[in-house]
Amino acid sequence: MEYCEKKEKQIEQQKKIQMSNLINQARLKVLRARDGLITGLYQLLEPRMIVQCRKQDFPLVKAAVQKAIPMYKITTKNDVDVQIDQESYLPEDVAGGVEIYNGDHKIKVSNTLESRRTS
Repeated sequence: MEYCEKKEKQIEQQKKIQMSNLINQARLKVLRARDGLITGLYQLLEPRMIVQCRKQDFPLVKAAVQKAIPMYKITTKNDVDVQIDQESYLPEDVAGGVEIYNGDHKIKVSNTLESRRTS
């Protein structure tokens, strides 16, 4: 009996460690997305911006936008309206990242992985 109980505890502990690792990976993903996003916002410095991302990245980008806006406001002392484009997404073959446009789509900051590799 002791052997079985010991094994069960080990398995339970491994599950907790795995879950903790997954949560940390998700947090790091959000932080990376937020950093890329905030960099683009600082480059544009526009009162209204539109963010374009891949469809599968939408929840991640949404969380990043919600965290980036207060940081942007504190740093720049300006209000900003950031919308995520839900009508047109980046192509699926893009490895990740975002493109940020000013309100009338005339200025673009490309912060995709591809654009960072070619720069």
